[in-house]
Amino acid sequence: MSEVTSYSFAVLRAVPHVHLGAFANVGVVVHARTLDYLAVRVVTDVEELRRIVPDADVELLSRYLSALQAICDGADNAGPVALAPPSERFHWITAPRSDVIQCSPVHEGVGGDPRQVIDELFATFVHPGPAQGTGHRNW
Repeated sequence: MSEVTSYSFAVLRAVPHVHLGAFANVGVVVHARTLDYLAVRVVTDVEELRRIVPDADVELLSRYLSALQAICDGADNAGPVALAPPSERFHWITAPRSDVIQCSPVHEGVGGDPRQVIDELFATFVHPGPAQGTGHRNW
């Protein structure tokens, strides 16, 4: 039997018109504190973003999402927040903000390998397959 791990996650949303509040899911971030695990999976392909968020500046949105990826990864060139411990980076990424990228509330879960968990969450919330529906969901 595989080990069960608790984790926190949030869905990353593109909000092209903050004043309207409409959004499209463009990524997920997962943090498993006990494993010192932090990962984000985002859509950065400009054509895919154009399909998901047609009325956004998708080139800029792609750069923002790539920067979040670098911060999550702890990249040396991603600024001071990227040098913080994983739990602080998770809280920075999921902090409420009124910007073109926002997060859902943070949710808790339990599961096995967090690398599988992030794939499942991405498939569920960002790229649902035919069995799960084809439209975007605002969760």
